[in-house]
Amino acid sequence: MPASIAIARDFATTTLVAWGLTGRTDDVRLCVSELASNALTHGAAPGRGFLVRVAAVGGWVRIEVHDSSKTVPHLRRSIGTDVSGRGLHIVDELSDGWGVEEHEPIGKVVWSRFRAESTAEPTGDDCGRSA
Repeated sequence: MPASIAIARDFATTTLVAWGLTGRTDDVRLCVSELASNALTHGAAPGRGFLVRVAAVGGWVRIEVHDSSKTVPHLRRSIGTDVSGRGLHIVDELSDGWGVEEHEPIGKVVWSRFRAESTAEPTGDDCGRSA
């Protein structure tokens, strides 16, 4: 399902453009990629995907990636030369905050937020897409 990661990136970009909030598009796209990759690799049960939501509220853009695992991701202390384990470090660097929330009845939401960079008001406050 790696194609679903590209679909999630494109969904986030299309949503931000429609809302006129394009100042942080590259950061948002990369964070969506990392969180969606983590959801597929570590969070989605076999045969299940993930859900991406994008919301613009109170001067912030918040992206959420929902998956079916209760396992809470964490920043690795040392990533050395490993090719994996860098995703949350990227999210930590590029976003203005991130976290994890339990989602009932199953799973969790890993979110990151970005200060909205635009004078245009979004036409909607919430969008979601399953992948």
